[in-house]
Amino acid sequence: MKTGQQHIAGLRDGRAVFIDGRRVDDTTRHPAFRRAIHSVGKLFDFAADEANRELMTFATPTGDRANRIWQLPESFDELRQRRTALEAWGGLHAGFLGRAPDHVASCIAGMYMGLDQFEAYDKDRAKALSDYYAYARDNDLYLTYVIINPQADRSKSAAQQKDAFLTTGVVDQDAEGITVRGAKMLATGGIMADEVFVTCIQPLQPGDEIYALSFAIPMNSKGLQILSRKSYEESSQSVFDNPLSSRFDENDAVLYFDDVKVPWDRIFVYKNLEMCQKQFHATPAHVYQNYQAMVRLSVKLRFLIGMARRIAETNGVLGFPQVRETLGQLAAEGGMVDAFVAAMEIKGTKYGRYYVPDRHTLYAAQTLTQQLYAKVLNTLRELAGGGMIMLPSSVQDLANPEIAALVEKTQQSPAAGALDKVKFYKLAWDAVGSEFASRHQQYEMFYAGATFVTKNHSFRTYDWDSAGGLVSQMLSSYELADELKTSQAA
Repeated sequence: MKTGQQHIAGLRDGRAVFIDGRRVDDTTRHPAFRRAIHSVGKLFDFAADEANRELMTFATPTGDRANRIWQLPESFDELRQRRTALEAWGGLHAGFLGRAPDHVASCIAGMYMGLDQFEAYDKDRAKALSDYYAYARDNDLYLTYVIINPQADRSKSAAQQKDAFLTTGVVDQDAEGITVRGAKMLATGGIMADEVFVTCIQPLQPGDEIYALSFAIPMNSKGLQILSRKSYEESSQSVFDNPLSSRFDENDAVLYFDDVKVPWDRIFVYKNLEMCQKQFHATPAHVYQNYQAMVRLSVKLRFLIGMARRIAETNGVLGFPQVRETLGQLAAEGGMVDAFVAAMEIKGTKYGRYYVPDRHTLYAAQTLTQQLYAKVLNTLRELAGGGMIMLPSSVQDLANPEIAALVEKTQQSPAAGALDKVKFYKLAWDAVGSEFASRHQQYEMFYAGATFVTKNHSFRTYDWDSAGGLVSQMLSSYELADELKTSQAA
């Protein structure tokens, strides 16, 4: 188990990060990234703390202890135990780190559970995956992934784009490995990660074979360029004014592979369209990684629902029937998400020796929560009214005794002092209305894919035979001939 300090030191590895027209010398000290990186460091400190040993670690086959993010549950109890650890980790960032280390670890672990699929495809690639899982687990790695092709002409396949290497593809191969060139998105958390898993979750077409890859490499690999989006952290200098965006802006980045060499022992799929899809959907990977995402989202919704009640208390309207009705609706929706997570576990099934969450329950949850998140944010806006807007311009107002006195007079609440009210509403705005919050709304809408993607996952995994069987059973319980005989007799 590595500490936060060890993780942060490992990020000073010469990786090529670009923001605002310049290359960053040290991301761990740059104002665009440093606080978020230290927030990730706290996750590793929490997991490595001896007091959290039973909660956050499990025994590996070698007898060592490893982070539960890499655990391969073999029973319902082990799956639930791992979920408890994920919830504890998620609570440290209230679910706002969508690509915290537990997400892609869940993906790689799920792929490893389906090692039989890789062995049937190519034993060398299966060994590469098996060895990499053990390496990542034993070194407590933080992985991001890039599994989406750049948005260009969406009506055409990767091979049909104007630039043959807009999307990351193979340009060469030799005894040592392959050389890849092109772009991939969306490396959420990549600036803070140790390594990146590169593949394509979107269906590829015949002719796209050079893009049908799956591999993992360090973020400081020669030729790998990391193009950061705008940093919300950099414009959020005060934690008091922006408590979330100043510390949990995990960042997103486009990765460009400028003739990057990938060794064979890091390659899991090579030029195989079918296996690119099977690595996710024929193994537990897609379910396991998105089960983690739903655990994280349940924590995040719990945080937002708690904020909703605090808004009502702060404004002195908790006793209003219509407000209690609104809070009751939110509580029901939060309970629904918690129930989905529990149902995924209870309805779980065995994949070989491993116990994995129920596939359709997961996709049902994703379909509904994509619609739910924006609704929850809008409900918080309605409860708060102008409270989240009419706030002191910055913490500097409170440093001026004359202005602070006016704040004391104008920011009144029956449940909190003026400064506590301001502190709370600064947090609420950062979660609901800031640019950081807007990015999170977009993220929760699309991290699982467009809505038609999740709905189609739900369609293809639903037990239509059981539902159709009930219809057939009812239809077979009566016959027209019998009805005619009864009618004629009458």
